[in-house]
Amino acid sequence: MVSYERAQALADEVLFPAAAEVDAAGAVPASHFDLLAEHGFYGAVAPREHGGPELPLDEAGRIVEALSGGCLSTTFVWAQHHGVVRGLLTTDRTELRDRHLADAVRGRLRGGVSFAGAIPQPPRLLATPVDGGYRLDGEAPFVSGWGLVDVLQVSARDGDSVVNGLLDARPASGVRVEPLELVAAQATATVRLRFDDHFLPAERVLGVVPHVALLAAQAGAARLNGAMPLGIAGRCARLIADAGRPEIADRFEAERDAVRDRLDEAFAAGTDISPARAAAAELALRAAGALVAAAGSSALLLGEHGQRLVREATFTLVAASRPPIKDGILELLSGGAR
Repeated sequence: MVSYERAQALADEVLFPAAAEVDAAGAVPASHFDLLAEHGFYGAVAPREHGGPELPLDEAGRIVEALSGGCLSTTFVWAQHHGVVRGLLTTDRTELRDRHLADAVRGRLRGGVSFAGAIPQPPRLLATPVDGGYRLDGEAPFVSGWGLVDVLQVSARDGDSVVNGLLDARPASGVRVEPLELVAAQATATVRLRFDDHFLPAERVLGVVPHVALLAAQAGAARLNGAMPLGIAGRCARLIADAGRPEIADRFEAERDAVRDRLDEAFAAGTDISPARAAAAELALRAAGALVAAAGSSALLLGEHGQRLVREATFTLVAASRPPIKDGILELLSGGAR
């Protein structure tokens, strides 16, 4: 059953005990993803008629939070998959949906996404209409799960529109893969993809939407991405309690709950979610720093949770962050109002 309770149990019993090893190896074992598929988590956002539990966003956020407190790398790669599921659910290309959706919901087909080339102005990835489809040129700067997923939903700009295409996640003509060395979550297998006259067939286009529609859709993504630093903060609080400082742990847990409420309220009201998303990332960094202080010098040793969680909290300051979120983080870190 797909639930927060099940996700927390998997995080505590499987993901967290292996997190230091995953961090050291720079690789997530396939068994982690297989376990999430076995328990139905790849279909978490799918409606019941397609085999999913049709979870509301706040419940999905709690699941992301629980899993992130177990292993950020596993969770970050898995979370990208839901963008592909949504793309298949909403596409007008019934042949794509019929071919891939059932397997995606069950985790037999696993996907990643890349919006970063299409969002900024000017865009970093362009889609030029040609006979039979589009030509892709430019870069997708931050693509996670390379070698771990089967397909990628890549977004590219065509003027004021965004072309969303489904690509096989493997080397191809006109695609150059550049592995990235990250200070944290190296196990996400993150790469930069450079496109040079790469042909995207029309039959692999999920849809074409206005750029403003893509920006509007980022509120839901920000809610789920905001759950990741909350998961780190929660894990840090538990470890701080284990280190003999339960009163400090209680403060962080209370602040985590308050930030979670802010995220849910902003999304439900349709107001700007960026301040709450920024608060989540800043909280994770403070909680991880407090864990190092509570644990003492041993937290600096490779393999210890303290130093890893500080690095992972740093990752959440910038991963899937947009300019308003970045501005909010900078305001908080520089002593601005909370």
